[in-house]
Amino acid sequence: MLSSKKKVQIAGAFATLVLSAVGFGCKGFFVNPTLTAVTVGPTATINQGGTVQMSAVGTYNDGSTQTLKNVFWSSSDTSIATISTSGLVTGVSVGEATITGASGTVSGTATVTVALSNVTGITVTPTSANAAVNGGTAEFTAKATISNGNPVDVTATATWSTSDPTNVTVTQGQSPAIVTVESGATVGEVVTITASYVGGSGTTFTATAKLTVTQ
Repeated sequence: MLSSKKKVQIAGAFATLVLSAVGFGCKGFFVNPTLTAVTVGPTATINQGGTVQMSAVGTYNDGSTQTLKNVFWSSSDTSIATISTSGLVTGVSVGEATITGASGTVSGTATVTVALSNVTGITVTPTSANAAVNGGTAEFTAKATISNGNPVDVTATATWSTSDPTNVTVTQGQSPAIVTVESGATVGEVVTITASYVGGSGTTFTATAKLTVTQ
C-alpha cells in the first residue's frame, strides 16, 4: 500500500495538473475577438454652422458588436465640414464631405451634406438645350435662391434625374452636371432634366429643364 506521504505527493501532483489544464483552457477560451469592420453614422444633412454627432460601431470576428470609444476621426474636406476628436461634425460650407472613423487599421465612412438653411427655391440653367444622339452631351447647373443673399451654386449637391434614364443619363456630384445622350435615344425626343435639392430645413426643392435629342 502507498504511504501517507506518497499519497500526499500524488494528490499534489494531480492538483497541479488540473490547475494547469484549467488555466490553459481558460486562456484558450477567452481570446480577445478581432475587429473586422467599423460602421460609421449617421449619414446626415445639416445646415451651415449646424452640427451632428457621429458614432462608430465595431463588428468583431465572433459576431459581437459594440460602440467604439477610441476612434480617430477625419473629414475628406474640412472646407465643407470639420470634425472634432470626439466625432462632432460642424457644417462649414455647402457641399458633401466623407467622414471617416478609424480604429487601428479598420475604418468606416459616412457622408455628411452641408445645406443652405434659407432656401426659397432653385433654378436650372439653361432651361433648354440640344444634344446629339449616340454620345452628345449638354451641361446644366442648379442654383439655390436664398432669402437674404445671392444665388448659390448647388449643382454638385443636387440630385439629378431624367425622364428617360435608360437613354439619357446625368452625372451626380459635380458642377456642371453633364447630360449624355446614349445611342438608344430617339431623334426629336424631348427629355425633362430635373434637379432636386434638400435645404437645411429638410424641404426638397425641384426645378426642370428640357433637352432635345438631335441627329
